Amino acid sequence: MTSYKNKVWKFSLMMVVALVLLTGCGKSQGGGIVAGKVNVVTSFYPIYEFAKEIGGEEANVINLLPTGVEPHEWTPRSQDIMNTSKAELFLYNGAGLEGWVPNFMKGLGSQSKVKSIQVSEGISLIEADGEDEHDHDHGETADHHLDPHTWVSPKSAIIMAENIKNSYIDVDPAHKDGYETRYAALRDKLEQLDMKFTEELSKTTKKEIVVSHQSFGYLCRDYGLSQHAIMGLSPEAEPRAQDLVALSKLVKDEGIQYIFFEELVSDKLAKTLAAETGVQTMVLNPVEGLTKEQEQAGDTYFTLMEKNLQNLIQVLQ
Repeated sequence: MTSYKNKVWKFSLMMVVALVLLTGCGKSQGGGIVAGKVNVVTSFYPIYEFAKEIGGEEANVINLLPTGVEPHEWTPRSQDIMNTSKAELFLYNGAGLEGWVPNFMKGLGSQSKVKSIQVSEGISLIEADGEDEHDHDHGETADHHLDPHTWVSPKSAIIMAENIKNSYIDVDPAHKDGYETRYAALRDKLEQLDMKFTEELSKTTKKEIVVSHQSFGYLCRDYGLSQHAIMGLSPEAEPRAQDLVALSKLVKDEGIQYIFFEELVSDKLAKTLAAETGVQTMVLNPVEGLTKEQEQAGDTYFTLMEKNLQNLIQVLQ
């Protein structure tokens, strides 16, 4: 009898440990509010990285999105609303990326002093093509589909970084010089990346890319490429049979050798299309978040964008 009890006890303990581990995985990246700092809550990874760089020692930056989670599918929890209501800044992308934002802001309560900033403000936004894009959860863009993937182009990322810097100065003018200095350093890196993309991609003979999810519109617009997506703006949008047939034809007609997929989303469709058309697959990362492996390897927006450029050069030469 004791051995049975022991087994039950051991099993219960394992379940408790598993649960603790599971809840640990879902935690937001940046912990809680820190007194004496500018507390900034960011909606997803690129904004988190830029906000940390510009904020420096002055800021405590909390990223809502856990590592390895795709932003299109994520929704906030009550703890996230609590943290944000106590923060000075809430930075989100806008342009329809975070369908949960309007309700989230309502939940912050009238007592909250937090300033909500849409960091894509000032970027010339792209109207997405396709009459049946996903929009079950993005009420504010239901009539006209905006492409929210602004940060994937270094040119747009510069505008986003400037908006983040201005929002810091707005809530903490005493440390203006530090924010300006750190922003200038980040802007220099982004400008160098922009120059590299411009230079290298202007030399490629091919200009067409086939991607799994329509997230490279700004990159293509700014560097003279055109994307053909298997799915729409949201990675969970289902492609129609006729779209896949048209894509297969395009791949054959244009002599396309590679189909790009991304790490945070299932590569099943990209692999199926590649197998059907006899081409290879390669990663093109929309830098929506880091995988656990990338986080451990110390990857950043810049290392991922450099890899993107190398992969584009290889495919388009």
